[in-house]
Amino acid sequence: MKILLAAIYPYVFILLYLIIPFDEYVRALPNILMLILIIAFPFIITKKDLKKISISSTLLLVFFIVFLLINSLVQGRFELDFVFIKTMMIPIGIVFLYLPIADFKKVNKAIIFSSLIAIIYTLVQFLILVNQNSDVSFSFFQETVDALLIDRVYVGLLCVLSILISYKSLTKKYHSDNKYYLASIIINVIYLLLIMSKTALVILFFIVVLRQFYGKDKKTRLVITGVILVALFATSYFKFPTVFQPNSDISKVTYTESSLPLGYRTQIWSCTSKIINENTAGLFGIGFRETANKLVLCYKNEIEDVETRQNFIDKRFNTHNQYLDFYVSTGLISLILFLGIIFFLLYKNYQHFFPTALILTIILFGMVENYFHRQVGAYYLGFVLVILLINNKNISDKKLNESLKNNC
Repeated sequence: MKILLAAIYPYVFILLYLIIPFDEYVRALPNILMLILIIAFPFIITKKDLKKISISSTLLLVFFIVFLLINSLVQGRFELDFVFIKTMMIPIGIVFLYLPIADFKKVNKAIIFSSLIAIIYTLVQFLILVNQNSDVSFSFFQETVDALLIDRVYVGLLCVLSILISYKSLTKKYHSDNKYYLASIIINVIYLLLIMSKTALVILFFIVVLRQFYGKDKKTRLVITGVILVALFATSYFKFPTVFQPNSDISKVTYTESSLPLGYRTQIWSCTSKIINENTAGLFGIGFRETANKLVLCYKNEIEDVETRQNFIDKRFNTHNQYLDFYVSTGLISLILFLGIIFFLLYKNYQHFFPTALILTIILFGMVENYFHRQVGAYYLGFVLVILLINNKNISDKKLNESLKNNC
């Protein structure tokens, strides 16, 4: 029995990540697969597996979750907050459930194939829509992406993770698999440009900048990068002056069309700012549910466009910023703890490009999305934590060092 469980366990884990993009269609399946992993875990875990995990980083994460639970209990909002906090437990659970698996290659390939499947699925569905709709344009393709699969921002995140994994898998010396990883990078980049996932493209831009700090000829590359950044900043200043004008009127921002580069998030962050100013969150916050309720009230009072106002109310848009969400909902202490964990992980990994790029991805993504509010976001964060917190002893130090040299 133990041998059978050990044999199927990695494939259940891989299947979990293959189907995550289809969360809206097979919502129950990820939970079923998680349950299978949880049941099998005690039978196949060994003491050797437990030694793989980074104790210090894991303890910090566990302490953070425990603080959130105690905080909500003391503040008398445990039942309301636990709905959100239990989603935050998924990434830590993913890390522990991964321990019996021998190496990262299978899960890495699951992310790559998951991205490609999501891309193919979207394109096929779009072709079906084209046959049903005579009025088709490039913008029509972009507008239909959210309706076809998970939200565009999460498809973008998946593509970014796939690009990073594909890049890490490339080797300087000839290898037959290199062409497949290169093709994966090209396909994902083209897809991001087609759907205009601005968040993903911005993250990729910063990752490219980050890459200039690693490897040979850093000084020359950094000078060139600096010149390009200054030029881009100057161009943005003249093209999007409203970004640099904090007093701009944002009450008329609409969900589908906006003259502001930040789009509908501008209105959400404005409401979040009002909540912070009107309600002192203090050290312990006002609670996740109360934050959501106050945002809805703000949408009712602040948004003039009727259709947009109703859309915001129906969807109960959250803060769309993980850091603001922690500050308003759970207070300053939780925000400091969360940022402390991020900086600790950066300190442990900054010498190597790949893990640093993963951390940067999560940091930037958290500025425009509450990934702890969505199951799909929690699963992808769990994948990142697997890479950051698990040291696979089955990979020799020599091979690990060679891999880092090839990709740094």
